[in-house]
Amino acid sequence: MLLQRLIKLQGLPVLLGLLLLTGCASSGPKPVAQTTAGSDIGHDAAVVAIPPRALTMYEQAAAIMASGDFLEAELRFKEFLLQYPIYPGAHVNLAIIHVSNENDVAAAASIEAALAIDPQYAPALNQKGMLLRRNGKFFDAEAAYLMAVTSNPDYALAHYNLGVLNELYLQRLDIALKHFETYQALVGGDRQVEKWIVDLRRRVAATQRTANVAD
Repeated sequence: MLLQRLIKLQGLPVLLGLLLLTGCASSGPKPVAQTTAGSDIGHDAAVVAIPPRALTMYEQAAAIMASGDFLEAELRFKEFLLQYPIYPGAHVNLAIIHVSNENDVAAAASIEAALAIDPQYAPALNQKGMLLRRNGKFFDAEAAYLMAVTSNPDYALAHYNLGVLNELYLQRLDIALKHFETYQALVGGDRQVEKWIVDLRRRVAATQRTANVAD
């Protein structure tokens, strides 16, 4: 079961990329500060109309990325940013692509570029946490994930990652359980996570019984 958590965790960058695309199909992206979990290009406190061509370019790049053609997607996102540099979501998708190529230096640079546009952009903070965890910096990763859920409490992926981090790396079963439960409440229907929740509840209860006996 622990191995399954790790396998699912490795698939999250692609899932994040798909989430970044979600807003395009609904209300459309907003520059630099929308806080919904499906935010794609980015957000700003003052909602600015998105040029139709920018939306089309972004949708095309994200669709290519979702198809698995990361090389072409990278070129498309870079072209997009040359013309529309104010959208942090494009930088986050580039970070995901760089991680898939095992280029952590480039990934970190793309994440920081997104955060320079919007320091509270939850997808960028979540991706930063994933990169830090991947490099064994567990407490720094936790700080990044917590910043993501502080910025956007409904950002499900950061709650998922906090659950994985606390269970597998920090051995905080009660905190892991809380974040997995939050994730499940936000997304619903994840049968695998539901099984983990049942398992964690059992293990947390056993730990508490042991502690009570020791007292």
